[in-house]
Amino acid sequence: MSPLFDAVFYCHGLGIVHRDLKPENLLLDTKDLEKATIKISDFGLARFVTSEELATTTCGTPGYVAPEVLSKKPYDQRCDYWSLAVVMFIMLSGTPPFYHEDNFELFEIIKKGEYDFGAPAWAEISDEAKDLVRKLLVVNPENRLNMDEIK
Repeated sequence: MSPLFDAVFYCHGLGIVHRDLKPENLLLDTKDLEKATIKISDFGLARFVTSEELATTTCGTPGYVAPEVLSKKPYDQRCDYWSLAVVMFIMLSGTPPFYHEDNFELFEIIKKGEYDFGAPAWAEISDEAKDLVRKLLVVNPENRLNMDEIK
């Protein structure tokens, strides 16, 4: 996850918010996992965000989108931290933190931030990893970890 956070921090430093971070948009540059570098792709929904001009478009992939995006409130780069936490959750447990067949119901679950560490895989996951997920999957972006706290 560290290279992913670094890449997202770099984009955010340029004022770019990705808005569609998910496993399908993460690529390895070689099949040799020992030498592979992870790359972020598909900047089709990306845009520049400043403190004066926040994003307002509801976009992203249903299971990965942050609650503030779904709530149709102006939002900033912190929506990407939520998405990275969803990716991390899936990588650690093999299951998504938020799931429902119906997107409307899924969005309601996301807006409430309802998830748990109930999957059997979580028994083997470190407390530190769980703590990072907890601090990123925070519904209110004002209370979500930010770039300085993650580094």
